[in-house]
Amino acid sequence: MATRAFICGCAGPTLTPAEHEFFATTDPWGLILFARNCVDKEQIRGLIADFRRAVGRPDAPVLIDQEGGRVQRLRPPIWAKYPTAEVIARIRERDASAGTRAAWLLGRLIGEDLIDLGITVDCVPVLDIRVPATHDVIGDRSFGQDPTAIAELAGAKTEGVSAAGVAPIMKHIPGHGRAGADSHYDLPVVDCAREELERTDFEPFRRLAGLPMAMTAHVVYSDIDAAAPATLSSVLVDDIIRGSIGFDGLLMTDDLSMGALSGTLEERTAKAFQAGCDMALHCNGNLDEMVAVASSTPDLTGRAAERAASALGWANPEPCDIAAARDEFLALLDLAAGAGEA
Repeated sequence: MATRAFICGCAGPTLTPAEHEFFATTDPWGLILFARNCVDKEQIRGLIADFRRAVGRPDAPVLIDQEGGRVQRLRPPIWAKYPTAEVIARIRERDASAGTRAAWLLGRLIGEDLIDLGITVDCVPVLDIRVPATHDVIGDRSFGQDPTAIAELAGAKTEGVSAAGVAPIMKHIPGHGRAGADSHYDLPVVDCAREELERTDFEPFRRLAGLPMAMTAHVVYSDIDAAAPATLSSVLVDDIIRGSIGFDGLLMTDDLSMGALSGTLEERTAKAFQAGCDMALHCNGNLDEMVAVASSTPDLTGRAAERAASALGWANPEPCDIAAARDEFLALLDLAAGAGEA
């Protein structure tokens, strides 16, 4: 049976018989975990093992959004509370080299937490810029407004995650930062001129275009394609993401169940693949919706399969004294007023 080009979630901390059968018969490329799926370490390891048994691939990717700050699926008291990107950016403002080091350490510590559980992909880094119009859905998840600083800090965080053996996904390509709405609920429309977007929003992605995976933005850029958000726009995928930005890695959708998109799940999924996405992502764990996404998802073949295989081999694990790294990180956080604990 061929692996299918989609990633999905599950409803709770263990697989139901129906979910197990669904995974076994459709063979999704990967599983994404949310807080609802994460109780403790042994439970997560068991859930991951059950998923991999169901699809028959011991290396099947398991993803999570573990950024730090508000977007942290693994939470205290079992796991550390990590700071936001904004905190790391404040460190850089005081000391550029300390900021870069803090970003690397943040990635390395998060990556260690993940690989310990068998989670092999983290949905980081966030490369969205932060401007006055930026909606709080991005907010302090952004490393700031300067594309150079964003790329520098995001690149360092990515290297830290990779050093733990975890592959990254940059998001939300080609940029969610100017969106004035939360795409979980509404469709944002960015009216900024393409020339300005190229110079600002798109630039961090361009600088990190060599990363193995990227997640799309459910955002309309009216000066480029006023008819469809990036996820469903062949113009955005071909001309901007693959063209101007130069990204040639595995391109996955953001969650297809989000309110920014209209139409049935089957229609959304089909349009995403028609636009040029390699992989569909569905997150909410609703089995009926997962069946709908699967019904419109092709087998993972051709260039998309090559990109997926390359992504799995991208992480570069290296040894690290984690206790010393955590102590160093805590010391660096003193450079940022109001930093969280790690």
